[in-house]
Amino acid sequence: MKVIAAYLLAVLGGNTCPSAADLKKILGSVGAEADEDRIDLLLTQVKGKDITELIAAGREKLASVPSGGGAVAVSAPAGGGAAAPAAEEKKEEKKVEEKEESDDDMGFSLFD
Repeated sequence: MKVIAAYLLAVLGGNTCPSAADLKKILGSVGAEADEDRIDLLLTQVKGKDITELIAAGREKLASVPSGGGAVAVSAPAGGGAAAPAAEEKKEEKKVEEKEESDDDMGFSLFD
């Protein structure tokens, strides 16, 4: 990821075709180790391609990846599945109330 980030920084800086030396210089400026194999692999994969087209193609691929959320079906536990969340909510409310009460027990106020 750091090699890709260095490549993108070089492109954003105006260098449309960064070299391995450019990427090593960027990585070295932040104290990151430059892995020559990864740099060479990245440069061979992006050689002759426009970065905006690569990003657009990557976004299309990511759009088809399921991201969780409402698509996952969760089965309720047998025997009172709705009662368990209600009990958890009551516990959370009690914890909040205890914190408020503990402030009153101190016996003094900052504004007295």
